[in-house]
Amino acid sequence: MSFQRTLIAKPDGRRLWYYSWDRPPPAVKANGTRRALESEGLGLRWHPLLEEWIVVAPERQERTFLPPAEYCPLCPTRDASRPTEVPSAEYEVVVFENRFPSFRRDAPKAGKVRPPFATERARGAAEVVLYSPEHEASLGELPARQVERLVEVWADRYRELASRREVAYVLIFENRGREIGVTLTHPHGQIYAFPFVPPQVQRELSAAARYRRERRRCLHCDIVAAETKGRERVVAANDGFVAFVPFFARWPYEVHVVSTRHFASLAELSGDEQRDLAALLRTVLQKYDHLWGAPMPFAMVMHQRPADGKRYPGCHFHIEITPPYRSRGKLKYLAGCETGAGTFINDARAEETAAELRWAEPRT
Repeated sequence: MSFQRTLIAKPDGRRLWYYSWDRPPPAVKANGTRRALESEGLGLRWHPLLEEWIVVAPERQERTFLPPAEYCPLCPTRDASRPTEVPSAEYEVVVFENRFPSFRRDAPKAGKVRPPFATERARGAAEVVLYSPEHEASLGELPARQVERLVEVWADRYRELASRREVAYVLIFENRGREIGVTLTHPHGQIYAFPFVPPQVQRELSAAARYRRERRRCLHCDIVAAETKGRERVVAANDGFVAFVPFFARWPYEVHVVSTRHFASLAELSGDEQRDLAALLRTVLQKYDHLWGAPMPFAMVMHQRPADGKRYPGCHFHIEITPPYRSRGKLKYLAGCETGAGTFINDARAEETAAELRWAEPRT
């Protein structure tokens, strides 16, 4: 572990961690812990038709929505009369508990309801990861060393959150762009610690487990071997990772970043693999932005081993990136077939969009 992590308590009881490498941690004293923010109505409700949990978080309606340019809640505090989430600008990466969470470590108890309705506490965590104190930065534009540091922070948060008894899955993700619904433009991602394994992740893990039982091989390892053999859908690659538009892509410019070695989580990355992941992520995200000469919106989600204590031999670490565009200037909307039937219709061939991204050279 090459970084120093400094914890402070925010006035409302939330926690904030400064991560420092080349500079000493900020000289910020811990505030006295007060009563935590209320999360009235936060909880889980069981969907009996789909047999999956729905998170109900009504206070998220109050979160800041596209604030004026002169005030960003995620920028370091520069005016004491208008405090922001981060007291100091002297940091390299910072993580804090979300003010408007979908999960909370001290979630309120669920109310009693009659069958077929069921509720549970939304226990877990919802954290915000700030990539840089610079407001105009983006993940793809950060220096290589800064992205390597971010990979270290992701791995550290995964290890800590996965060690909690109430956590079953750690989801690390970034939503970028207004088209995705982003309300704050400062470069940041999020981490959700779920008290259950999310349904889409569970479907992937079940498919990987069946493939392993039937063929005695890893599904993702076979996909990587097939994609790198033909290479017509490969966007970029290095020793540790390969990025490609999958043969089965649901979104036209969907890209999967998959480890070439079989391992299940960020906690298992070697030092070389951390650098390879950082380098390939920068390359892919710069290609997206260079494709049409404008920042590409996307949802980027990491898929890794659950923290529920069960064995998942077919689990293989990978990242899925899904931009919402089907072509330049045209958004892909999820309509009846996708939302009602669950069947995606892709408007483009993976081979063609992969070639576009492959030739969209990132900036040097």
